[in-house]
Amino acid sequence: MREDGLRVPLESRLAPSHPRYAEIIAAHDAALEHGEDGYIDPVSGWWVFSAAHLLDRGDCCSNGCRHCPYAEA
Repeated sequence: MREDGLRVPLESRLAPSHPRYAEIIAAHDAALEHGEDGYIDPVSGWWVFSAAHLLDRGDCCSNGCRHCPYAEA
């Protein structure tokens, strides 16, 4: 697991230059803080699993999840 895997997604999955990066990270942080499995993406409206939920799965599912704590750079 990446050291920053629960907080910061890989740049290839969410670039810091994304115009709504801070909003997306805030939604993810809120989900982590409240122990929720994920959040509604403020851009697409789709459900996105939190890194904590994905970590609880035990391994990577290879679906390219935004907050995958197992993904390598």
